[in-house]
Amino acid sequence: MLPPVNRNNPDRWKADSDRSVDYYNDWFLRFAPPSFRRARATAAKKVSDAFKWTADCRRLDADSLLAHPSILAVARQLTCPPLARDRLAGLAHVDSAFLKRCEESDGRPLRASDKTKLSAVLSVLGRMLDTDVMPWLAKAGAAPTTQQRNRSALVVADRVCGALSDPILRNAQETRQLDAISGWLGARGYRRASPSTHGEMAPGEFAIRLNMTGRSSGDDARRVNIPVDVVVLPANARKGDLPILIEAKSAGDFTNVNKRRKEEAQKIEQLRRQYGVDVPFVLFLCGYFDPGYLGYEAAERIDWVWEHRIDDLEKLGL
Repeated sequence: MLPPVNRNNPDRWKADSDRSVDYYNDWFLRFAPPSFRRARATAAKKVSDAFKWTADCRRLDADSLLAHPSILAVARQLTCPPLARDRLAGLAHVDSAFLKRCEESDGRPLRASDKTKLSAVLSVLGRMLDTDVMPWLAKAGAAPTTQQRNRSALVVADRVCGALSDPILRNAQETRQLDAISGWLGARGYRRASPSTHGEMAPGEFAIRLNMTGRSSGDDARRVNIPVDVVVLPANARKGDLPILIEAKSAGDFTNVNKRRKEEAQKIEQLRRQYGVDVPFVLFLCGYFDPGYLGYEAAERIDWVWEHRIDDLEKLGL
């Protein structure tokens, strides 16, 4: 069983939460501007291509989408209001996975058999096109002026940019946290390994994104794969010891983490059913995690280490 690190110190939670918010915001201010510039450039290219392939959206039809399905990522931002992928899927009665396949087609055309689904999607889009942004569509046969086209492309690119930048930030946060843990472990002599299971790990090794076995609840409990961000077998581990499981979490607002706080509780319960109540599982936190969130995790007997105080990993016996 791991020694307590932070969950048994509620008098420090508020101060740690404040420091974590400052740490996250400092990173965001340094990272976000270049990330948004990259997202903006990518968005502008997507909008330019979509306008070219659809004659400024005057030929937004199934044939255009069959040839260039990635247009859909832009087309969802051409409506009033802009549509999330799942929302468009629901309105058009098509599978969200189909829309995802279209948007991530990477230049590959679709099958002719997909035309029926595309027609259903276009029926929704056609009724919701934002003619305030693209005024030429309000008049049959009208073409945009250069100024109208440029202004419209700018507005749509901003919409697409917002949709692109969130995943960029999430991926950057995850990379930063995993790099921080890897660097900390490497500086203390730990070696990164690539085992297929934790049973193949030797003392002093760690793995990134390794699947652990969990067990679902109910009478028909079955084994499930539990992806874990960092799995570390301490240098002084004995044969049969479980590795320490570290789940990296970063958040840019308080609301989202309190909506999703049950995820960790569900994950550790599945692990406990497989390995016992003392499974060594901790969170690695950075950002907006308030005392309410921390109290919930502590009640579930889940501990955590703050990224702004990463040396607390030593308290885990590493």
